[in-house]
Amino acid sequence: MILINDITLGQYYSCDSFVHQLDPRTKLYSIIMLMTGLLVSNKPLMICCFLLILLFIIVLSRIPVNLIFKNLRPFIWLFVLTMIIHLFWTSGEMITKIPVLGLSITLEGLSLGLKYSFRLALLIILAALLTLSTSPIELTDALEKILKPLKRLRVPTHEIVMMLTLSLRFIPTLIEEAQKIKNAQISRGASFEGNVIDRIKSTIPLILPLFISAFRRADDLALAMDSRCYDGGDGRTSYKQLKYRFTDYSVIVICLLLMSVSIIVNYSSV
Repeated sequence: MILINDITLGQYYSCDSFVHQLDPRTKLYSIIMLMTGLLVSNKPLMICCFLLILLFIIVLSRIPVNLIFKNLRPFIWLFVLTMIIHLFWTSGEMITKIPVLGLSITLEGLSLGLKYSFRLALLIILAALLTLSTSPIELTDALEKILKPLKRLRVPTHEIVMMLTLSLRFIPTLIEEAQKIKNAQISRGASFEGNVIDRIKSTIPLILPLFISAFRRADDLALAMDSRCYDGGDGRTSYKQLKYRFTDYSVIVICLLLMSVSIIVNYSSV
């Protein structure tokens, strides 16, 4: 539960910064291009370059560093699993051998494990930066504008975007609700301490009340939308009109160049 509370995905940090002032479509395009460039990067030098770029973006966003990096705590198990898989199942120059398990730790496995874990951490931070610097309403408007051409194919883009945004918006609410249920269970004598198996068993009494609370909130939201005569996205307008500026075009071009350089460097060395 402590690790779940560290997730800031879906939360918005209000601030007057360069990153916050960008068009949400620019941020979406830029994040996708940066993630693509990072995923195809195999050279440690390129990954370090993306780290420097990410740190520069964090400085421009003026978001507290601890708020961004605490998103990594819930994924520690994923980093450990990535390291273990590459350490023991990658062939190469052996560093040491574990006689009990009959497994060998290789230099190549250590290198790959560190590289993939570090790259995964950067991807998580990029996703956190997007949600922390963009409000749910802005994300909804941006996604709807981007997916607008699909309306010609009779794809309900507005409804899809609305569901995605509401799901993202309710992540912090459900985390807070889970903490309240946990505190209520503790006051009744429940224990959430012990080994991993005991902690997994102790979370079972939290699941049912959390599901009931989630369905109740969904029902209240549906009634609220119905009482306001919500009937879909046809004919609806936005209070804030999205408009590209020179800085938006500049950021998109820079991110496109970074992605292109990453792809060229990767495939030119193959």
